[in-house]
Amino acid sequence: MLGRKTVKLNDLKMDSSSPVLPATILEQTALRIGCSPADKKLAFHLDEEDELKHLRECFCIPKVKDLPPTDLGLVNGEESCIYFAGNSLGLQPKKVKTYLDEELDKWARTGVHGHFNGQRPWALADECILDLMAELVGAKRQEVALMNGLTVNLHLLMLSFFKPTPRRYKILLEDRAFPSDHYAVESQLRLHGLDVEKCMLMVQPREGEETLRTDDILAVIEKEGDSIAVILFSGVQYYTGQFFDIPRITKAGQEKGCFVGFDLAHAVGNVELHLHDWGVDFACWCSYKYLNSGAGSIAGAYIHEKHSRSIKPVLIGWWGHDFKTRFLMENKLQVSEGINGFRLSNPPIFLVCALQASLEVFGQTTMKALRRKSILLTGYLEYLIKHYYNEDKTNPGKPFVKIITPSQIEERGCQLTLSFSLPIKSVFKELEKRGVACDMREPNALRVTPVPLYNSFHDVHRFIEILGSAITSTKQTANNTALSGSY
Repeated sequence: MLGRKTVKLNDLKMDSSSPVLPATILEQTALRIGCSPADKKLAFHLDEEDELKHLRECFCIPKVKDLPPTDLGLVNGEESCIYFAGNSLGLQPKKVKTYLDEELDKWARTGVHGHFNGQRPWALADECILDLMAELVGAKRQEVALMNGLTVNLHLLMLSFFKPTPRRYKILLEDRAFPSDHYAVESQLRLHGLDVEKCMLMVQPREGEETLRTDDILAVIEKEGDSIAVILFSGVQYYTGQFFDIPRITKAGQEKGCFVGFDLAHAVGNVELHLHDWGVDFACWCSYKYLNSGAGSIAGAYIHEKHSRSIKPVLIGWWGHDFKTRFLMENKLQVSEGINGFRLSNPPIFLVCALQASLEVFGQTTMKALRRKSILLTGYLEYLIKHYYNEDKTNPGKPFVKIITPSQIEERGCQLTLSFSLPIKSVFKELEKRGVACDMREPNALRVTPVPLYNSFHDVHRFIEILGSAITSTKQTANNTALSGSY
């Protein structure tokens, strides 16, 4: 008889440098509690021992009945949905409404006096949460600003860091970068009168592969680096979910004399970041995905302190003027050092409220603890997909699921990107009918993202059960279509 032994998540040495794979942990834990790794019993056990499970209570989890695509003939509408779309839009922290109501009340009661009074004075509201934000990206407080939207910040940063010369005039980015990054780079090149085809370098995966090899990225930097002015990569690639090796790319680029920046939209709040220690030159991010601040909310930007005096903003607004003399209104510009000089306008208080509510949840734990849970949570999803839906060459009629995202835990965050042997749009619709929130991206990807702040191991197990029903329904529809076409 095997003796029962409680395994707590904090006992699992799960981090990106751990030699122990999630599959091993799952199998060993299942063995200890006397069940199969595919048994729902394992999910419940892992949830019981999850020391972060209380954080789920900080968020509004939508009911199945409230999701527009739900077919209530197929599911219990009173259940919580399976929300695996945090890579696209994070769930609402419960305190958002409280904080918004506080500021609406302050506005109603005090009017203009709200600018410099109260718990979060409007004129300084963004600075009230800078420490929490800087902690998440591994930066010093003075290296971070909360302002604008991601693409606006990217343009402001590129205007200062991309200074093409006859020798250095190219920008390097990954193939299939998010459209806003791609368009921003194109327009920056055109702004300088440069030929996009010649000056925009894109690193592509090898033939037959979906993700980029770090060695291939470094090889391009080594070969082309003398003509590259700026390297702009994602931290985590939005489509494939690949977590790029930020410190190695940064080091390689800087050794060739390039500035190196990152779009961290899919990385911040997802993986551990150490921007200052890694020496990253600049970065920007949105806050509505893993940072849960609501659609289109205030974004973040970073410039390493080594550039605080040498890199100046090209476009300047009142809020970039040094605070000590800002309100003297003399129109004699004294630009704040570093990223603070790039601020244009006063912070939008209602957007700050939403971000504060989320950052305070992060403040209850650490990114190391969240990452430890995330590795096992996504590893559990991967394990069950492979258990049920691996391709079987001996059974060509069996539907299968391919995981595009790298299997190495150090090369991914929460997200798994899936492709299917069946029509993906049909699978997606069937999942949505059954109360699953995830997203599909053209041409052939389903992005599924269990987030450690609010998703559970039971969520993962339920998703796999629902995926089985969705695949069965899709296959049946495909078979019926084939039969009707044969008459």
